[in-house]
Amino acid sequence: MTIEELVAEIDKLTVLELNDLVKAIEEKYGVSAAAGVVVAGPAAGAAPAEEKDSFDVELTDVGPNKIKVIKVVRELTGLGLKEAKDAVEGAPKVLKEGADKAEAEDMKAKLEAEGAKITLK
Repeated sequence: MTIEELVAEIDKLTVLELNDLVKAIEEKYGVSAAAGVVVAGPAAGAAPAEEKDSFDVELTDVGPNKIKVIKVVRELTGLGLKEAKDAVEGAPKVLKEGADKAEAEDMKAKLEAEGAKITLK
C-alpha cells in the first residue's frame, strides 16, 4: 500500500475511528501524538501569556551617528539636550524601563535607523 492509498483510507475513517487509530499507534510504537501538539500549542495559544509584555530599552552602542542618536533619544524620551547627550555618551544605558512591546520595538527601530545598537531586556 502506498502512502497516498493509506491517506485515502484514513480520510474514510470517522472521528472515533481516528481516535482509536491514534491510540493504537501510540501504544504500538511508544510515541505520543500530543507531543506535536504541545510543541505547536505555545506558539498559537499560550505564547501571549508567557510572552514578556514589559521591556527595558537599553542603548548598547551609539554607533557612528552620535548627534542623530542624541536627537532621537530626545524625541523618544523627552529629555533635554544635556540629559540626552549624557545618556548617549554613557552607553550602555537604559533609556526606558517598563515599555510595552510596541513602544520598545518602535524605539529600537528609530534608534537602529541612526546606527545605534539597542537591546530589549
